[in-house]
Amino acid sequence: MEYSPLMNLYLRAPLIFLKSDVLPSEFRENEEILLCYDLNPAQSRSIEPDRELLLGSLVFAGRKIGDSGPLQEETVELPAGNYLFTQRRGGQISPVNTEEWLDMAIEQQKDGLWERYRPENRLFVRLLFEDGSPVTQLFRALPGSGL
Repeated sequence: MEYSPLMNLYLRAPLIFLKSDVLPSEFRENEEILLCYDLNPAQSRSIEPDRELLLGSLVFAGRKIGDSGPLQEETVELPAGNYLFTQRRGGQISPVNTEEWLDMAIEQQKDGLWERYRPENRLFVRLLFEDGSPVTQLFRALPGSGL
């Protein structure tokens, strides 16, 4: 698996998804999934967070299939703004299995705090395919980004 270094990413336009009332249980190559979690406020500021306590509740789930054109249904989005960003290529991806990306979220937080960033208490997880390979992307908004 290939990991990207921690980056400061400015997302110029929101990424919009159809709202899903249930957490998608499977994921196909022509889809994208967006998950949004609240984080435990105390754990989200810790350089050594408790893995079992970091994730709070699922705020929303979204799904995009191919180029769906104009969206007529309820939508959710990853807002435009400034984020701590990291991604991993390869591996298995399942929207319902947080174990696959939770360690990555903890490392992102540790690296971000070490670099003196103060990421907000919400984690966005984007699951997609690029060049036929599964990719997991994590976004944590940075203060002052308007989110």
